[in-house]
Amino acid sequence: MSAGLNWDDLRFFLAVAEAGSLSAASSLLKVNTTTVLRRVASLEEALGARLFDRSRSGYRLTPRGERLLTQLAPVDQRLSALARDFVADDSEADAVVRVAAGDVVAASVLAPHLPLFRDAHPELRLEIVADPNLAGPAPSAGAPAGSLKDIDVAIRFARPTQGNVIVRKVGDMAYGLYSSRAYTAVRGAPSEPGRLAGHQVIGFGLSESPLAPVWWMSRAEQGASVVMRSNAVAVRAEAARQGLGLTALPCIVGDQDPLLMRVSGAENVGALELWLVTHNDSAHVGRVRDAMDFVVNCAKATKPLLQGSPDERVDGPAGANDSEPAVSAAE
Repeated sequence: MSAGLNWDDLRFFLAVAEAGSLSAASSLLKVNTTTVLRRVASLEEALGARLFDRSRSGYRLTPRGERLLTQLAPVDQRLSALARDFVADDSEADAVVRVAAGDVVAASVLAPHLPLFRDAHPELRLEIVADPNLAGPAPSAGAPAGSLKDIDVAIRFARPTQGNVIVRKVGDMAYGLYSSRAYTAVRGAPSEPGRLAGHQVIGFGLSESPLAPVWWMSRAEQGASVVMRSNAVAVRAEAARQGLGLTALPCIVGDQDPLLMRVSGAENVGALELWLVTHNDSAHVGRVRDAMDFVVNCAKATKPLLQGSPDERVDGPAGANDSEPAVSAAE
């Protein structure tokens, strides 16, 4: 490394490597994108190497970048663990637990049960971080424990396989194909679930990870008229309410909307797995375990809605859970 290397630039490199874009990294670091770009460029200049390939879908590590990330990961994990150890020694009174989840999970799975959590743990304060960059698919191999350095518990849509983390599957979020009743009254429903040719479609954003519903939609929309795209569930749902076209939505959103009708279910469109993730070295801390139990029980209580079977009944969030046991990421 160059004698002129600014060690703080490494923090910006790690953020971009984890988040996959300048905007997501700037959100994590609470700086503007220009600063992130400048610090990454400074590091590349100091090392004399290109660390990222820039594309429309984001920033991807070059082989040199992958090598640097592998070298930095153990150091980053040790520093993060050191900070958490100090925090864990603090009093539990008025402690804050940060839980990261996507917008839908945060609003439809966790938020309805927050009063119960508050009643059971008045000494704790939950901070729900509804950020898709923190709750989306796990980062590439070699990355630190995702964007969990400042997060106690996260719900991801794919099982992490790297990092010093404990993971536990807590459920599946089914997706269906939805439209307004006015749309189907005029255009009818698709004759085949996987073929939307001749229909108007509200698609996923082009940068979405190719998980099951996204992959299904990318194939089904061939020959259709894609009138718009969005990576935001709320935006796609509102566009569908306005009769703009067919769109894929989580069943927990679409089934509860009286202005929408389900055209096809998860047996065709697919589902996203929900994985609870936490740091291995903080999973023993009382308030973190309380937050983990809260997430698991919320997922159980909303299981019928998540799976698109709202008529089924289960125990409330305080009941015992039948989710998979927690295991380390590497198992």
